[in-house]
Amino acid sequence: MSDKRTTHFGYREVDEDAKAGLVANVFHSVAGRYDLMNDLMSGGIHRIWKRFTIELSAVRAGQSVLDIAGGTGDLAAKFADIVGPTGRVVLADINESMLNVGRDKLLDHGYQGNLEFVQADAQYLPFPDDSFDCVSIAFGLRNVTDKALALRSMLRVLKPGGRLLVLEFSKPVNPLLEKAYDSYSFRVLPFMGRLVAGDSDSYQYLAESIRMHPDQDTLLGMLEDAGFVNCEYHNLTGGVVALHRGFKA
Repeated sequence: MSDKRTTHFGYREVDEDAKAGLVANVFHSVAGRYDLMNDLMSGGIHRIWKRFTIELSAVRAGQSVLDIAGGTGDLAAKFADIVGPTGRVVLADINESMLNVGRDKLLDHGYQGNLEFVQADAQYLPFPDDSFDCVSIAFGLRNVTDKALALRSMLRVLKPGGRLLVLEFSKPVNPLLEKAYDSYSFRVLPFMGRLVAGDSDSYQYLAESIRMHPDQDTLLGMLEDAGFVNCEYHNLTGGVVALHRGFKA
């Protein structure tokens, strides 16, 4: 009898130690067209979801922010504008291809000085305790192998009173919307991925990974179990996406 632990990669059951490599292959494949596909898939609404995240972060000038799974840097750029030259923003991503795309994009737009780029695993963040006023992770938690471990790691690097924001696909609250969303996810997304990015499998995984991610209340409980306090969530676009927020005591 095998003692290997398993987890899900989309709808597939895989060894835990294999998931990170499988997810990495997905993002190596989509990195070059990531921004374009985000705009096409969401009709640009992802920018509104991220703006709401920035507003709820309550980040101020001079503060330190860690943006995990920061991808091509949408949130990191906004945070860098807010914290200013006396603040610090770290864009972290486990995937080298995504990190390179994000770094090149932000440097091309003149971001430097208060912005750092670090290749890092959310489960084992390479930062001292009590380092950041705010930690954000947008559309990345569902790809993490051990979400509970990652949440505890995020709590550790937050300063007391600091806050975590988790922006992630979730469960639509209206059954009709859920049915339409399912049809869109499993029919349109893979087709769009094949047409635009030359990769339908990665967008099939995207649809499946969303369905396997904990729903709003389950994720809220996971934040509380990890040690966060005053936890809450906000449904966006009918629950297609939810923003969770918790604080370090």
